Amino acid sequence: MAIEVLTKEDLNQFKTELLSAISQLVNANPQNKQKWLKSKEVLELLTISPGTLQNLRINGTLTFTKIGGTLYYDQDDINKILERNKKAAKLTLFK
Repeated sequence: MAIEVLTKEDLNQFKTELLSAISQLVNANPQNKQKWLKSKEVLELLTISPGTLQNLRINGTLTFTKIGGTLYYDQDDINKILERNKKAAKLTLFK
């Protein structure tokens, strides 16, 4: 059994290669974010009913694109609506 000795230079080279590999993975697939979501995905994301989703479409709150019989929703539009409707948390103290 041979003994191998690691030097600081070996560890620095390993660190550089590891960081490079991680960087490539992160840049290649940033959070698997989809641009367009189907109705089922929006229902699950917002935990709402199909009727509520229909009301959001009808009253113009949530924009959509229809191709054939499939409705698509822009992920960025959904995020904007969530940000616009964000309410500040109320601080309550327990006595």
